[in-house]
Amino acid sequence: MNPSQVSGEEDPFEAMHARFDLAAAKLGLDPNGGIYKILRMPDRELTVSIPVQLDDGSLELFTGYRVQHSLARGPAKGGIRFAPNVTLNEVRALAAWMTWKCAIVNVPFGGGKGGVVCDPSRLSVAELERITRRYAAMIHDFIGPDRDIPAPDSGTSQREMGWIVDTYSMHERKWVPAVVTGKPVELGGSLGRVDATGRGVMLCAQRAMPTVGIDPRSATAAVQGSGNVGMVSALYLSRIGLKVIAMSDIRGGVYNERGLDIEALREHVARTRSVQGFPGGDQISNAQLLELPVDVLVPAATENVITHANASRIRAKLIVEGANGPVTAPADKILEEKGVFVVPDILANAGGVTVSYFEWLQNRTGNAWPQSQVEERMETMMVKAYDDVVAMAQRYEVSNRIAAYMLGIDRVAAATRMRGLYA
Repeated sequence: MNPSQVSGEEDPFEAMHARFDLAAAKLGLDPNGGIYKILRMPDRELTVSIPVQLDDGSLELFTGYRVQHSLARGPAKGGIRFAPNVTLNEVRALAAWMTWKCAIVNVPFGGGKGGVVCDPSRLSVAELERITRRYAAMIHDFIGPDRDIPAPDSGTSQREMGWIVDTYSMHERKWVPAVVTGKPVELGGSLGRVDATGRGVMLCAQRAMPTVGIDPRSATAAVQGSGNVGMVSALYLSRIGLKVIAMSDIRGGVYNERGLDIEALREHVARTRSVQGFPGGDQISNAQLLELPVDVLVPAATENVITHANASRIRAKLIVEGANGPVTAPADKILEEKGVFVVPDILANAGGVTVSYFEWLQNRTGNAWPQSQVEERMETMMVKAYDDVVAMAQRYEVSNRIAAYMLGIDRVAAATRMRGLYA
């Protein structure tokens, strides 16, 4: 899909701009001023054509993107997603969200993001490797430990990061593990990285529950998405006492009012790559899952799942956004009027980039931290970020989302001012 075909509520870059404009106004940034204009748009964008020979001998041309939204606080940081509906505007929005996310948890990175328009489910492992390596070679001069550090995202994993670090290192004629994060531990990846985003979702939920009168020992939750973020979020929520009654994937969900056996569901998904057919629950649609009468809702799948069309029917007291951009800008106002407490994506799912920062540090210094150290440091930073956002929301009497944007924008704006303008 071409970016020009996506508009309004469904355009993630427009959604980012809508929240940015509100937050910038609250901070008193002049919309005609230089800082406002700089922060609103990406620093750099790269579009590449990726010719790949498929297993049947035919040649296919794939499109790839890499966007660096801001380098004010350090090298760009952000994942690479492989999906058939990737657009440049989506990558732009994701890069901007990474800028604010890194600033909120106070790691010394800017925001970046990448994507390749392809359907991984229809490609062999060999085809995926050829696409990944060719894409890595074509963005080689754009990335690097001090320039831009990719990571996994939707449709990619440790495996693709291993291919990228190998490709980049071959071009550099030396081993450069810090060029990507989210690598296999055997290649310099960090312990605790796989669970980091989902565990961060749990930490935010745990911090927020007392605010809305939820006792985890008697609470229910629904999680949309059964990939790494969704599954790990569900596991950690169940470990602190919540009863997870529904989970889903792109095809639909599974529901059990008495609570799902998350460990058994995890094994089922690992074996079948779907929640479909799980014997421990009944079939449910994604739309039905979102509207269940649960205490905690974790949208951990994709963008734009809660919109103006269904926001009024959301019955959760607390939403913790595991995915990027799951709630549209028009839906924000509806949820706020209903009194739903939302922990926004740029805070709730920042555990991943926090541990990615730790991985980068370990690679740069030649160290390997024990998992307990990774988890302890990550919890400290996530809790601090949560408290900073909530304090700003209370101070300015704004939603948590706008407060998170304000915190991120304020920190990036300060760095931009201090660096000055090179001309």
